[in-house]
Amino acid sequence: MKVDVIMPKMGESINEGTIIKWHKKVGDHVKRDEILFEISTDKVDTEIPSPEEGILQEIKVYEQETVEVDTVVAILETNGKSEAKDSKENQEVQKPKEEKSTKQVGGNLIDIPMPKMGESVMEGTIIKWHKKIGDVVKKDETLFEISTDKVDTEVPSPEEGTLAEILVSEQETVEVGTVVAKISSKSGVQKESSPQTSAPQKEEKQIVTEGKSELEQTQNVQPESRPQQKVEHSGNRFYSPLVMNIAQKENVSYDELEQIEGSGVEGRVTKKDILQYLEDRKKSDAPKPQQKQVQTKPQESYSVEQKQEPARQSFQSSNDVELIPMDNIRQKIMHHMVQSRDTSVHVSGIIEVDMTKIDNFIKNNKENFLNRENIKLTYMPFIAYACVNALKAYPYVNSSLDGTNIAVKKYINLGFAVAVEPNGLIVPNIKNADDKNIRGLAKAIGELSYKSRNKKLSPDDISGGTFTITNYGVFGTLFGNPIINQPEVAILGVGSITKKPVVIEVDGSDVIAIRSMMYLSLSHDHRIIDGMLGGKFLKHIKDTLENFDTNLI
Repeated sequence: MKVDVIMPKMGESINEGTIIKWHKKVGDHVKRDEILFEISTDKVDTEIPSPEEGILQEIKVYEQETVEVDTVVAILETNGKSEAKDSKENQEVQKPKEEKSTKQVGGNLIDIPMPKMGESVMEGTIIKWHKKIGDVVKKDETLFEISTDKVDTEVPSPEEGTLAEILVSEQETVEVGTVVAKISSKSGVQKESSPQTSAPQKEEKQIVTEGKSELEQTQNVQPESRPQQKVEHSGNRFYSPLVMNIAQKENVSYDELEQIEGSGVEGRVTKKDILQYLEDRKKSDAPKPQQKQVQTKPQESYSVEQKQEPARQSFQSSNDVELIPMDNIRQKIMHHMVQSRDTSVHVSGIIEVDMTKIDNFIKNNKENFLNRENIKLTYMPFIAYACVNALKAYPYVNSSLDGTNIAVKKYINLGFAVAVEPNGLIVPNIKNADDKNIRGLAKAIGELSYKSRNKKLSPDDISGGTFTITNYGVFGTLFGNPIINQPEVAILGVGSITKKPVVIEVDGSDVIAIRSMMYLSLSHDHRIIDGMLGGKFLKHIKDTLENFDTNLI
């Protein structure tokens, strides 16, 4: 029996998709739910599983081809015992989590919202559900995984009960606070809905899909009603890999992308939008997009310098060049870094610190700390401790800019950057770091590092930071100029500790000795912190580290 494999609909506003890669070739045997191909849409890149077990008889749509939703992309030859009568039912078999529902009999239904994973995070994508409808879930047991522009993490269940309903399926992106699932408390009893009960629900979905006129009107009006907001917050704008690929091939700069009015969800730029822009650009003079940018954002003088830079070279995949699309997190990091550079007036100061005293203490006590207290003693707790003391002495470095006001925080939530494979970066922070000693800081750093690399961070772990330390020295880098983590006003960079000959004073005489030396760099926002304050802050950290009282440990 032949089964049509169709281009799935990955969201209400998605009308087409691009085949990125086929994982099977014609004649291959495919198991049910085995990955068949990958697609890219304006909202998500995802892998599509096979709806049935059988032989891949025909491929109708090839890699890099874009077709409308519900187009037959391939044909499977099954053994004649198909579980789907047609392609529509087949699609529902692929996504049982969307169509399946339950009925509550007694007990309470508890809403599970998309959590807020940081002050600037407004949406999240469900990567994976660890439970299916009807499963019993314990409190704090992992329920699903999400991806945001700052972190990938596992979300635990807030209560014990039964997973009654899944409202957002895998690879869907929704705003923070959106209810993604419902859990029935222990006292409730769950029953699967009968076909008669679920039919009206499907009809209701059809009405929403078919009655697009009102929805489209809302979406079309929304981006036009707030173009200035999009321009002001351009650093947070999301572009799909499909749109980015077209932009690269057609040499469309990021500045030009920011000016395109998107017709997708929340004003996102769709394939149709960028193709229309390219068509309009051919008909008009080239300087027009630049003139529009200058008129829209005249205060951003840096844009003039950017225009003077040589045009980026457009690459194509070949034997010598491999084009790898950025994932969502890397794109967000890119936009946030550009936004921070263009928001804060970055100034950097560098100071050299003699870490010999602390280096000797760590070598002599590392094993004892690990065996006795299960604490891995490194340089970072000492640097964090010195940094906290400097923040107490110079509180303006522990502030944020609020219009023409300086918001000086009376608490210190010390963030530190953690590199996460393959190419991510997470900044958890130690709450009330000023209340902790060396042992407490070492323990907190170890715990947050473990949680970062194992997707265990909570929303509280990555929100509310007041100052950040980034340790690029762990990779052997001597010093660098880090970019400020908004809305903070400074960031401390820690270089590698190396032994080298230096001149020191011993009994009034200068001698050459081998010392363990380290560079610290401070990037600070010159709108608040001038060179004098930045220099005093670095000098305070240096003095604390070089004269560290090991009796305090």
